[in-house]
Amino acid sequence: MTLLNIFGVLLALLGVGTVVYLLTPRRYESSHSVANSYDQWTEDGILEFYWGEHIHLGHYGAPPRRKDFLTAKADFVHEMVRWGGLACLPVGTTLLDVGCGIGGSSRILAQTYNFAVTGVTISPNQVHRAQQLTPPEVSARFQVDDAMALSFPDASFDVVWSVEAGPHMPDKAVFARELLRVLKPGGILVVADWNQRDDRKIPLNAWEKPVMRQLLDQWSHPAFASIEGFAEQLEATGLVAGQVVTADWSKETLPSWLDSIWQGVIRPQGMVRFGPAGIVKSVREVPTLLLMRLAFGTGLCRFGMFRAVRASSPAPPQAMVTTSDRYTS
Repeated sequence: MTLLNIFGVLLALLGVGTVVYLLTPRRYESSHSVANSYDQWTEDGILEFYWGEHIHLGHYGAPPRRKDFLTAKADFVHEMVRWGGLACLPVGTTLLDVGCGIGGSSRILAQTYNFAVTGVTISPNQVHRAQQLTPPEVSARFQVDDAMALSFPDASFDVVWSVEAGPHMPDKAVFARELLRVLKPGGILVVADWNQRDDRKIPLNAWEKPVMRQLLDQWSHPAFASIEGFAEQLEATGLVAGQVVTADWSKETLPSWLDSIWQGVIRPQGMVRFGPAGIVKSVREVPTLLLMRLAFGTGLCRFGMFRAVRASSPAPPQAMVTTSDRYTS
């Protein structure tokens, strides 16, 4: 096959992928739509092939520097441990990983930091794959659970950890309360999430609204919270000692979006492994990845970090923050 023919095939796949992208949005309907999406990605193996064991963005340093895509993802976990003040916690510290995916972060937390990890995800296929990838000697177990109604008793864990799960939650206030409810008094909550700009201060303009709509519709997200809004919702539970500490890691994680597309270019063996249907499925994600790069690069979206300590005794809950800090169409 000549180079011209190869280019023609790639162009055709790109065209089909774009049509599929436009005709098959993955709008949030319920927790089942989220579970089904992750079940499908896990079953066909495409996401794991290109993104590895960590279904989250990478950390490229401050200022960002060139780094291997998969290395940056593992580095993200270590940076989050450092930022959250978890590195010096004793052996056997119990940690709940909410939205654990196929267990990449959970395994690092168990193997490198000696935590006793419980990982939960709403996807049965992700739980099965996490169990397959985790050696029996590693102190990490996995189960299906709903982050909006966790099955654990109050005050069950020393640490609660969550990476990029919040955008799938339809009620951020309920999500905030569940994260803190299962945390022991004095325990540490560390969350990393995709967020939008606080539109209470700067409303979304004419081009930002359709971009945000696409970002929500294509990856089964009901809404993004703002960093400020979600911090307020955590504090409104009355379960936080002092104030929530936040940070913006948009610059540190920004290269991940184009790097994720680049994986398809430098690893053409995926075309053989997954065939035309798999390539079309992969290519259909390119417009969303480019929109994510646009949104995070312009400040429409922000990568938020949150750290909170569970209060020893609950304070009277504040008025819950409403959906005014979240995008609505």
